[in-house]
Amino acid sequence: MPTVAQQLTDLVRQAAESAGHGDAPIPLEPCVPTNDPRHGDYQSNFAFRLGKALRTNPRAVAQTLVSALPPNDLVASTEVAGPGFINFRLSDTFLAAELVACASDARLGTPLDGAGRTLVIDYSSPNIAKRMHVGHMRSTIIGNALDRLYRFLGWEVIADNHLGDWGTQFGKLIVGWRNWLDEEVFEKDPIGELQRVYIAFGQRAAEDPELKAQARAETARLQAGDPENFALWQRFTEESVREFERVYERLGVRFDVALGESFYRDGLRDLVSRLLDEGVAERDQGAAVIRFGAEDGEDLEKAPLLIQKSDGAALYGTTDLATVLHRMETWNPDRIVYVTDVRQRLHFRQLFAASRKLGIEVELFHVWFGMLRFADGTVMATRKLEGGQGSGPRSVNLVDVLNMAVARAREVVDAKSSELPEKERAEIAEAVGVGAVRYSDLSQNPQTDVLFDWDKMLALEGNTAPYLMYGFARVKSIFRKSGVDVFEPGEVVLGEPIERELALAVLRTPEVILAAAATYRPNLLSDHLFQVANTFARFYHDCRVLHEDSGVRQSRLSLAFSAARTLEVGLGLLGIRALSRM
Repeated sequence: MPTVAQQLTDLVRQAAESAGHGDAPIPLEPCVPTNDPRHGDYQSNFAFRLGKALRTNPRAVAQTLVSALPPNDLVASTEVAGPGFINFRLSDTFLAAELVACASDARLGTPLDGAGRTLVIDYSSPNIAKRMHVGHMRSTIIGNALDRLYRFLGWEVIADNHLGDWGTQFGKLIVGWRNWLDEEVFEKDPIGELQRVYIAFGQRAAEDPELKAQARAETARLQAGDPENFALWQRFTEESVREFERVYERLGVRFDVALGESFYRDGLRDLVSRLLDEGVAERDQGAAVIRFGAEDGEDLEKAPLLIQKSDGAALYGTTDLATVLHRMETWNPDRIVYVTDVRQRLHFRQLFAASRKLGIEVELFHVWFGMLRFADGTVMATRKLEGGQGSGPRSVNLVDVLNMAVARAREVVDAKSSELPEKERAEIAEAVGVGAVRYSDLSQNPQTDVLFDWDKMLALEGNTAPYLMYGFARVKSIFRKSGVDVFEPGEVVLGEPIERELALAVLRTPEVILAAAATYRPNLLSDHLFQVANTFARFYHDCRVLHEDSGVRQSRLSLAFSAARTLEVGLGLLGIRALSRM
């Protein structure tokens, strides 16, 4: 079903055609919510823009469009405001009927905007033989939210976890494995022991350069297919993926494929030859590079993409080009999206420009995000989890962050809901803790740095996951008290201003979902859910839901039901579980 904004925009289109502006020299932009509800519910700027384009009075154009609006049951009143904006106030009858239709639909009436289109999304991408740390958190959480949004909108989505599973680090690991591995420790904690071995190699190689030569030799043997080294590499990979999956399961993350760098290794030399043969790449002092011109961006003219070293070794750029080609041949997507931090912006601009030179016409997007900072201003992982000093920089493991969040949530659950069974309290704490970590990231613009603040993250007030989850649980509590097991939304009467405000907030949800996906900003949905939760809290305070009058009771239960469904669907799109009780 079309959104409210789409229905209003169609009315403006019909009015423009009736007024002789069907071939207007400017596109018709969608109607949007007004900034000030005192001036109406939605606004169109089409008349203002059209008046400017035609060099005529925009207010006169606006008046003409208002007069030409077709008969409809959407709009109760219109107003020409400012230099030529048209404000619309929706009719309560339309709002009430639309709310019931929206609340009765598991999708809240959200259009399948992406039906028939395919999206490949590349996110998370941890490195083999290393624990996932907080540096992987934003890519994993933001990427998964976008993955969920696009699936919800009807896209066929292929989520690809492009693992870092090939390269010179494996030669170092193999040398370390043979010299310093503690078998007993490895059996108990495989990745922890592999990390220790890798660090030990770095420390010892600083004093013994011969170790670096050994590592290069072992890397060469691995890449040449040596059975013993290949078996070790497989073991490193299997143990790593096993640990990654445990973290992903807690975060509610699922991938369709996990094609790491190693998947493309055998075709890289042929790809370089093709690039050279087609004139896309050229030799430069024995290396192979792709050069860019002014049409690719001025800053790229001085930043060629190196795709092969003079010794014949391939690089990230080579693998990423092979990855684009594979995705086109396998899935023929309409769009490919990469979710990484801001430091890779230049790399992806180079990759996209190189892809265009190869004749690849797919839509390519880099969704970049800012860095994660702690309260003291340090970036990502330069301090211990609880602020301890330690002996130097160390990474903060993502699983430790989740464990800490769940432990803190458990303290709150035990204090406030001690009557609940132990198993249920543990489940609530897990959902609240993990949800709080996800929401603390998704509630902020991806392109800003994120401040990691435990107290704010787990607060029961403010724009936090616990607050939204509590709002949903409160509605569920109302229905438990009502004695209704299965509720079907019925006739709604918007008798109080707060009832109308809640209905309008719920009905805007599909528009926000569409906008969050189109702009790659899940925080738009987070902000909207916070608004819905706040509006419901005021509605609950001002209006007795379980009213004695059966008609009022049914209407307000329908409003409460619509708010709960909005929170449940919205939190689900953010990867957060809505709880019936907390």
